[in-house]
Amino acid sequence: MALVTFDLFSALIDSRTGGSAVFGRLAAERGWEVDGERLYDEWDRRNKASQRDEPEWIPFAEHCRRALAVAYAELHVSEDVDQAAADAALLNASVGEWPLWPDVAEQLPELATRHRVGVLSNVDDAIFARTRVAPLVDDALVLTSERLHAYKPAPALYHRARERAGGDLVHVATSARDVRGALEAGLRVVRLRRPGHQLDPTGPAPRAEAEDVRGVERLLAEA
Repeated sequence: MALVTFDLFSALIDSRTGGSAVFGRLAAERGWEVDGERLYDEWDRRNKASQRDEPEWIPFAEHCRRALAVAYAELHVSEDVDQAAADAALLNASVGEWPLWPDVAEQLPELATRHRVGVLSNVDDAIFARTRVAPLVDDALVLTSERLHAYKPAPALYHRARERAGGDLVHVATSARDVRGALEAGLRVVRLRRPGHQLDPTGPAPRAEAEDVRGVERLLAEA
């Protein structure tokens, strides 16, 4: 039976809402003239670029710290690298507060009664364990960047994930870089549509798309 992996921070968790709330509180406390959504977007963009461009594997938390220090400096809110490090740690500690998309809490466990369901994510194990997804899946089927020593969208992450799955893997992706990376690595992909996420217009298009987790199951049955 194929392993069906879901991306964590776009397919299952509304990370922008959760992370923006944390940054919004920090901005309000410190009187910064920038809102939580802008802070999140600037940090997230640099965090993804760091994961893409760093040639050696380093922990996800370190990518977060580096990205936040640069974002703070370029937004002119803080030049204090120690403060950026503390705030990055606070952000990662807060992931248990980040909301699931509305269908996930009910439909993901239902799917897991009929399929091998896991997670494929650019994250450290300790951070994943804090999320609301962790109790919903078998930890043995969780494939993190820490376990695979690679980051999306590098082909190595997807190839290693497929090897861990025993050669048969379907990846449920939402973000543009994940959809494109998985397709270009040769994986079977179902795109799970979520608000705020669009396909990369220059990349390959997935043949299967779903509106919710139950729709993913229907596509799996058809396949």
